[in-house]
Amino acid sequence: MATAARTAARLVLGAAMVGAGVLHLTVQRQEFQAQVPSWFPLDEDLTVLGSGVAEIALGAAFLALPRRKRLVGGLLAAFFVVIFPGNIAQYVEGTDAFGLDTDTKRLVRLFFQPLLVLWALYGGGWLRRRRDHS
Repeated sequence: MATAARTAARLVLGAAMVGAGVLHLTVQRQEFQAQVPSWFPLDEDLTVLGSGVAEIALGAAFLALPRRKRLVGGLLAAFFVVIFPGNIAQYVEGTDAFGLDTDTKRLVRLFFQPLLVLWALYGGGWLRRRRDHS
């Protein structure tokens, strides 16, 4: 049962990452640019394009490389940690994007990032019981 749940978690997160990456490169590019912190040293558009490509690559790898799920899950978890300062900056700077137009909404969003890290680790097989040998 844990194997089916872990596989489902991996596939859903992989597909979501591919979708988010495509949105970075296309119709929501400006929304994502608004989330790049003002202090970040790279151009907003370059940052959005780079993170979009990374999301597509990580998501596609999570989908297509089940034998490498541990590696990809770890990389995906690290990616979520690396982009977290941008989420904090959106809250601190009061930047409106993706319907996050109040401090409360931006604050609540911060608590979802650790869940994404755990999701990536779970889907990658990092979080499992000793009995679960999947």
